[in-house]
Amino acid sequence: MKVTIEIPEDLYKKTKIRAIECGLTLKQIVLNSLERELQVSPLPQEPVTSYWANRKLLPEFAAAQKAGAYRPKPDDRDITDMISEDRM
Repeated sequence: MKVTIEIPEDLYKKTKIRAIECGLTLKQIVLNSLERELQVSPLPQEPVTSYWANRKLLPEFAAAQKAGAYRPKPDDRDITDMISEDRM
């Protein structure tokens, strides 16, 4: 199969020099390079975790939260009720 690709001039020159040094054609160098690249197993990628999963609470906030400062009180209204009222 014929394919046309654009190769930067400096890379083309280096490849052509390597081909001459090895007694190969430019086509053979490119094919050998492609085969070598495809034989290498891809590097395992670290799982991507979101910013929010990695965040840490400030010590003061964590202590206040642990002490129950941010828990709803029994007489507090549910947030979904307040949002529903705002939409009316």
